[in-house]
Amino acid sequence: MIDQQHTLAQSVKISGSGLHTGAEVSLHFHPAEADFGLRFKRIDLENEPEIPALAKFVTHTERGTTLELGKAAVSTVEHVLAALTGLGIDNCLIEVNGPEMPIMDGSSLPFVEVLEQAGAKEQDKERHYFEVKETIRFYDEDGEVELIALPSEKFEVSVMVDYGTKVLGSQNAELKDLKDFKTEIAPCRTFSFLHELELLLDHGLIRGGDLNNAIVYVDQELSGEKLEKLKAAFGKDKVSVKQNGILDNLDLHFSNEAARHKLLDVIGDLRLLGAPIKGKIIATKPGHKANTTFAKLLAKVMKEDMQKAEIPTLDPDQTPVYNVTQIMQILPHRPPFLLVDKVMEISTEHVVAVKSVTMNEPFFEGHFPGAPVMPGVLQVEAMAQAGGILALSTVPDPENYLTYFLKIDNVRFKKQVVPGDTLIFKLVMNEPIRRGIVKMTGKAYVGSTLVCEALMMAQIAKEKNKE
Repeated sequence: MIDQQHTLAQSVKISGSGLHTGAEVSLHFHPAEADFGLRFKRIDLENEPEIPALAKFVTHTERGTTLELGKAAVSTVEHVLAALTGLGIDNCLIEVNGPEMPIMDGSSLPFVEVLEQAGAKEQDKERHYFEVKETIRFYDEDGEVELIALPSEKFEVSVMVDYGTKVLGSQNAELKDLKDFKTEIAPCRTFSFLHELELLLDHGLIRGGDLNNAIVYVDQELSGEKLEKLKAAFGKDKVSVKQNGILDNLDLHFSNEAARHKLLDVIGDLRLLGAPIKGKIIATKPGHKANTTFAKLLAKVMKEDMQKAEIPTLDPDQTPVYNVTQIMQILPHRPPFLLVDKVMEISTEHVVAVKSVTMNEPFFEGHFPGAPVMPGVLQVEAMAQAGGILALSTVPDPENYLTYFLKIDNVRFKKQVVPGDTLIFKLVMNEPIRRGIVKMTGKAYVGSTLVCEALMMAQIAKEKNKE
């Protein structure tokens, strides 16, 4: 079964207070087209700038993950991203009228619930996963933080936290299937230690919090002065410590809620990779800085994998789609100017063709005969002929048509092509053919090495004497 991309079936809205500013902020989740990804839009700023949810735009990770592009920034995005990931939403525009996400109850559940009201809509594009093919590891010696990605057929996450405190101790949590995200992970709220909370309050950095959106672990003696400070900060007549070591007015959903929330953060931060993951993530003492650094590392590996996937391979035992005799029935070129030997793949959008470069080529006689190198213009011509085969495959009688190249841009030669090399050309349509105009991206490889590339535009025209 092909796994399709999904967006929202309709727009939905949610509002609440920002944790650090205390300001009222509203989120509008909107459907988006396939391959749009997840983007935040600051509708309160001039020109309403958008910020893609990608790790390369992370600027701060203190007390949450902040994305920034130009003068626009959005902070504490991890809970929203975790909700979208948990529900399998690939494409969504998130409009926000302030600099941070609403904290709600400190978990992802309010976002999950409002997104479920919108519903999901399947799209006509296949979902693009990042598949972990080998072990990828990040380790920070200073904080003894480790994140590992292992191959797996599905997305799994395992988390261990230990902050060296008796009140919290060592906790573990795992998620084996995203279908369990709503019930097992989404309700788990953010947490803080009392000494951290005091510091934030003293510096005016937590204006939207109360005892209903953060678990506070009391890791130090709670003096009368501290109690009075907390009562004033949260507007409570009474504040006390429960037997399990947390402040009152809040009950834990799970005994290991802290570890589960850290797992939630891992899911949200790793969504900044820009694609869902097929792999198992093992995180030890994770935090936003380590999570987003790991997301950048995964993004680098994903980019390398995509580049490798673009490289065509040649199987010498494979029967060609067109041999040279069949190619001459399509193209008007003839030796010595026929520069394509066979076509290995062809579809409505791409072609893979082959040219074996031998010492018998006539151009070697006069082109650096002491150090034979295939002329770059002939590499481009060979690529153009492969593109011509792709273009002519769109008409029912290609023998009655010619392909004229109108423009060639951004030609780059990366490496010399010499006798004994086998050139593999891959040309891909950049857009549908309109009025006989074909736009293609062409690349030529020797093995896995890119030797030449260019953007090409051609026109398909019927031969006048065959009209």
